[in-house]
Amino acid sequence: MIKRCGWCGNDPLYMAYHDEEWGKAVTDDKTLFEFLILESAQAGLSWITILRKREGYRRNFADFDAQKVAQFTDEDVDRILQDPEVIRNRGKVKAAISNAIIFLSIQKEFGSFYSYLYSFMPNQQIINNKVDNYRSFMTTSAESDAIAKDLKKRGMKFFGSTICYAYMQAVGMVNDHEVDCSFK
Repeated sequence: MIKRCGWCGNDPLYMAYHDEEWGKAVTDDKTLFEFLILESAQAGLSWITILRKREGYRRNFADFDAQKVAQFTDEDVDRILQDPEVIRNRGKVKAAISNAIIFLSIQKEFGSFYSYLYSFMPNQQIINNKVDNYRSFMTTSAESDAIAKDLKKRGMKFFGSTICYAYMQAVGMVNDHEVDCSFK
């Protein structure tokens, strides 16, 4: 019998995300940028809301091409804000564009966004398998604090330590699957 982490419940979209993506190591910058956009959009909302709008984000944010998003104009912001398949928050949409510029700057400085992220990490994925199913989940860590602080200093918006920790889980920097999860 397949056992999943309790948070994903019975929603097929959540289960697929849990089984196929969450906690799995991502090394390519395009996917790292995708999750940067999505996690930033999540601020104050549930992750399932963002997953349900993922294709709208893909369509509106140039298939998560950071080079293209960094070139977006006010007209692009207005266009995006018309689409109900994204979170229609002007601040978050504008932040996605400025965050793309910062993302590209970090790539240039470190060779890749992946290299930047792992400069804050030990040499491997952090594994925090839960010893019980009680909701004792972490929402921040020393690493998410350090990354978020550095990104804030660089000007990144909607990416505090809690969002950063969720990002780290999403891209497999941290594996927080429950100890009895079949996907740990």
